[in-house]
Amino acid sequence: MTSADSLRLSVLDLIPVSGGATTGDALRASRELVTLADRLGYTRYWVAEHHNMPSVASTTPSVELMYLGQDTEQIRLGSGGVMLPNHAPLAIAEQFALLSAIYGDRIDLGIGRAPGTDPVTSHAMRGHVGEGFVVDRDGKRVDPVEDFPQHVVDVMDLLGPDGVTVPLFGGEKKVLHATPRIETSPQVWLLGSSGYSAQLSAALGLPYVFAHHFAGHGTAEALKLYRDNFQPTRFGSEPRTFLSVNAVVADTAEEAQELAEPYLFTMANLRSGQPLRPVPLVGDEVRGMMTDGHRHVAENIAQKWVIGDAESAAARMRELAGTFGVDEVMIHPVAGQRPDDAPGTAPGRLRTLELLAESLTPTRS
Repeated sequence: MTSADSLRLSVLDLIPVSGGATTGDALRASRELVTLADRLGYTRYWVAEHHNMPSVASTTPSVELMYLGQDTEQIRLGSGGVMLPNHAPLAIAEQFALLSAIYGDRIDLGIGRAPGTDPVTSHAMRGHVGEGFVVDRDGKRVDPVEDFPQHVVDVMDLLGPDGVTVPLFGGEKKVLHATPRIETSPQVWLLGSSGYSAQLSAALGLPYVFAHHFAGHGTAEALKLYRDNFQPTRFGSEPRTFLSVNAVVADTAEEAQELAEPYLFTMANLRSGQPLRPVPLVGDEVRGMMTDGHRHVAENIAQKWVIGDAESAAARMRELAGTFGVDEVMIHPVAGQRPDDAPGTAPGRLRTLELLAESLTPTRS
């Protein structure tokens, strides 16, 4: 069992957009969130990459972190994650080199293989608009998902001292480096929700995070696969991982359940294939949208979340950490907005971080 004193806490943020709020409101609320997390001693703060989702403002982690991290001093800032098949490896390497130039050795680069969106938007992100597709210089069709392992290595090498050697016509070669040149490279993590990502992380010797907050199952199998097959490489000498968990923590269990309803509805809507929309507000708005079908799906989803008062939530966090053998839990705070919450604030999400920090890390202020 992991003790409270050794359990580190981190934050995953999708920058949720609630009904009636603007993207600017959502970003301001998240800036307040990361600033509080920094003050409370949280280990890291990651933002995700999702596209064409009205309920989520987090589309471009590197750009968001430029803004969100300005008032922080110690917390690590990172992506959870960049969906690499959507991007050129050099572009991502340069974006995170720039972040490292600003924030020093506090940058994490979490990399995933999923699209982070629907198939149509994914094709548009990758330049496949209409009948178009991407080809290399020989006219061969390029599949960025198939090339994912090599692209991960390319990103790390572009950020490293040796760069990437590119063969040119006529036998010449050119060495590329990400600019600006930096003294400290970001810490790269691989993210995933399948055995594929676990095996790739192990083979490359990289830290790995399984998307427990999203999948809710298969975590033990993926982590065992990763740990059993880990190979020390130039990128890492031993396995490193932590757990990601959806959480709503409030002063009472009843309040926590109420605050969880909007995001539970949003996830139920997503899994039912319904049109996406901003996250509804706590209370009458979300309850008016809930059908019996939504409630059934939401009840199943809620079983995999941490919802409750500080004491029960902390106990559940310790239990999860012990079950999966981790000393760090990344909280995805999903408490909804009340109709009378001030624009640009997220009191429920802030309170979740405060209560967990007080319960699990009592020596921190």
